[in-house]
Amino acid sequence: MICERLFQRKEYYFAIMMERAYSGPVVIASSQGGMNIEEVAAENPNAIITVPIDIMEGMTDKQAIEIAEKLGFGDKTKEAVEAFKNIYKLFLKYDATMIEINPFAEVADGKIYCLDAKLRFDDNADFRQKELFAQRDWSQEDEREVQAAQHNLNYIALDGDIGCLVNGAGLAMATMDIIKLHGGDPANFLDVGGGATAKQVTEAFKIITSDPRVHAILVNIFGGIMRCDVIAEGIVNAAQTLSLKIPIVVRLQGTQVDDAKALIAASNLRILACDNLDEAAKMVVKLSSIVGLAKSAQVDVKFELPI
Repeated sequence: MICERLFQRKEYYFAIMMERAYSGPVVIASSQGGMNIEEVAAENPNAIITVPIDIMEGMTDKQAIEIAEKLGFGDKTKEAVEAFKNIYKLFLKYDATMIEINPFAEVADGKIYCLDAKLRFDDNADFRQKELFAQRDWSQEDEREVQAAQHNLNYIALDGDIGCLVNGAGLAMATMDIIKLHGGDPANFLDVGGGATAKQVTEAFKIITSDPRVHAILVNIFGGIMRCDVIAEGIVNAAQTLSLKIPIVVRLQGTQVDDAKALIAASNLRILACDNLDEAAKMVVKLSSIVGLAKSAQVDVKFELPI
């Protein structure tokens, strides 16, 4: 890409982002731009300006002028205010969660430019931002995360050796925490959501087991909207289809849990069912350690797990 070279006379930092603490958008700005804003915040917190924006009222002229004056735009305040308000319009129009301009600069001839930008958009708005989301470059993302997105699964790869399949983001975080508590390391965050089908569960297992570092899998399902028997059907299908040889520990509670346990028992597969999450976490950490040692020694391990 070829563009005009500009010589900045003064560099600023300007960002608008959604912030839970303010229940809406907030402007974060500084007269010290062109550098890492985290370093500025750590070394000179007084150099950071924070201005919450009322989502109903929008950015007012008064707010924009106040920001420009505090940043020291002087006789360029009018141009800065216009730029600030246009950035806010962009923020709203494209359902952004963050627009960060660094540097927001005044160049040699006195004009103001946004010389570099980072933008983040709300995934939940993809239905009305189709043109924008069509520009997403999937080749730059983890292949497993791409595959998960295609099946409406929330997956994030991590560095551990215990695969996790959970319904609900909060329960998924708690599951990873309890694995760490007992000395294990989660290999992923995977939330199948509240309305997953048996096919989605099977796909989730494919994604988890595509990571060669995974030595064991912990399934933790609390069946509210999600039915435990649907999860169990997916687990059994995945274990049979993929010929899984690594141990699977399953903790199921809630809707149709007895039917789920019956499905698992009838499968005659290497699946260990635990009612207690703490015990399930201890078991999966222990099994993962055994499999890891066996792989290191290049020895096959056969598990005879009680149902």
